Formats: sequence, C-alpha cells, structure tokens
Amino acid sequence: MIRKAAIISISGISLTPQEIKMFKKEKPWGVILFQRNIKSEKQLKKLTSLIKNIMKDKKYPILIDEEGGRVTRLINILDNTMFNQKYFGDIYKINKKIGLTIYKSYINSISMHLRNLGININTSPVLDLHQKKAHGIIGNRSYSKNPIIVNEFGKACIKFYKNNKIATVIKHIPGHGKANVDSHFKLPVIKEELKLLQKNDFKCFKNTKSFFAMTAHILYKKIDDRDNVTHSKIIIKEIIRKKIGFKGILISDDISMKALNYNIAKNSKLAHEAGCNLILYCAGKMHEVKKILKETPYIDAFTKKKTSEFYKFLS
Repeated sequence: MIRKAAIISISGISLTPQEIKMFKKEKPWGVILFQRNIKSEKQLKKLTSLIKNIMKDKKYPILIDEEGGRVTRLINILDNTMFNQKYFGDIYKINKKIGLTIYKSYINSISMHLRNLGININTSPVLDLHQKKAHGIIGNRSYSKNPIIVNEFGKACIKFYKNNKIATVIKHIPGHGKANVDSHFKLPVIKEELKLLQKNDFKCFKNTKSFFAMTAHILYKKIDDRDNVTHSKIIIKEIIRKKIGFKGILISDDISMKALNYNIAKNSKLAHEAGCNLILYCAGKMHEVKKILKETPYIDAFTKKKTSEFYKFLS
C-alpha cells in the first residue's frame, strides 16, 4: 500500500479539480469531513463514493468528528446535538446497565447513518477526564469526573462501534482534561506530577483497544518541559506506547491549531518524527495540503500492517 502518512481535509461539498489531482497524485492515507463538506445525504454519499473511486479503494479511510453534543458535523442530515458524552455518563452513574443499553442503541443508530454515508471511522470517544477548574473546551464532551467510568465507557463505545464495523479514534491521548486554555488558540501547560496523572487522566486511556488514537496538543511540564505531546518523542514512547499501552495507529491532532509553534510543514515534520504515524490536517486549504503532503513521507511498515488489520476488520 503506497500512501502518504497524512489525513487531509477538503474545502467544500464537492471536490475541486485541484483536490481530485491531489488524491490521484499524492495518495493521502485518508480524508476527514466537516460540516462545510456536508449539504445533504445524497450529496455526501456522492462525495464519499467519488473519493473512493478516485483512490480505487472501496475501504478508503473516510473520517468524521461526530461526537454528538457540541461536536456534530452531520447537523444538515440529523440532529445529534443533545447527546453529548456527559449525557450518557450521567445515566450510567445512576444505573450502569440502563446507561450502557441506551448508549448501545444510540451508537447503533449513529453507525447506521455513517455506513450509509460511506464513512468508516468516527473520531470518538473523548476519553478526557472532566475537571472543574479546567477550560470548558472539554466539559460535557467528557463522560465523567471519574476515571474508572471514563475508561469503562470508552471501552464500551469502542466495542459498540466495532460491532457496527465502524472504527474509533480515542482522544486526546494521554489526556486533555486538565487543560486551562483551548488548544485551538493557545498551548495548554500542565504542571502536575506523573504519579497523579497516571492515577487520573492517563488511566482513562489504559488498555483501550481502539484502532486509532489522537494526540493532545498539551505540554506536560514535569514529563517533557520542551515539547508538547504531538511533538514529544518522550511522551509518545514512554507514556502513550509503554505506560498506557496503546498499540494502534497514532494520529496527531490537527496540525493547523495554534497550540503548535511552527508553520504547517514543520508541525507536520516534527509530529511524524516524534512518533505520530499519521498527520491530521483539518483546515481544508489546498495550498497548505500541498505543503503537508510534500513534507510527509509514505506510511511505514507498522502503519501498513495496522491499516491492513483495519481493512480486514471492515470486511
């Protein structure tokens, strides 16, 4: 499989001639869709079908960020705004069995829509811990303030989506919960000790068997005082891979976010060198896509192997 180690985004509801040429020539690993790309069910099915035809790949990875609540990209097709992760976590706290039963039914319904639309990866669940003094960027996107509930619910979410042949992306590993600023605009700095983080934030991600995970653009001062997670060889190797035990494909969070210090090309290069298997770009600007793909190498043997496992899962 010859693919560039990047997940790119597109500008609108149909592919431009430039974008068609880019897919044919550069062969990015996958594409992520946003509300700007979605007008109707018919339009979206046509778009995903065209992308797969251009790539000559019926299983081509097409991602969407459909968490529910504040983060829903399918608003022009279905209303998923009331179903944030806290909604399900609160039911689970009252009655575990009922909470999981309702959540399973919800995921079955979302999965049916995703499959019908030609989408095979959802960038969910959010396994960040809800914390009172943190910035509201996570808030009700989290299941709970209890790391055990977050971990259990995360595992259930992954299982329910897998049963529906939809892959998941756990995020934002190793934990965005303590962030005091929004990483879309500024780099959050966390000063807690490793022991405390392991008992709480990192515990939420422990032993979750998702095909994919997404990094947090956060600086953990006591672990790596120089590089944020996405650019940190130390955190990716020692925390994400060893202590948390994540064995799947690691995707950077969006490299166009302002938490990162450098230009698009350098952010991409540093993320890949640190250990991100795939680079994620969400802004949909063609001139930036070109810079990223120019900088990004083809996928390595590990990513090829894990992609094959993902494709086999979709069969």
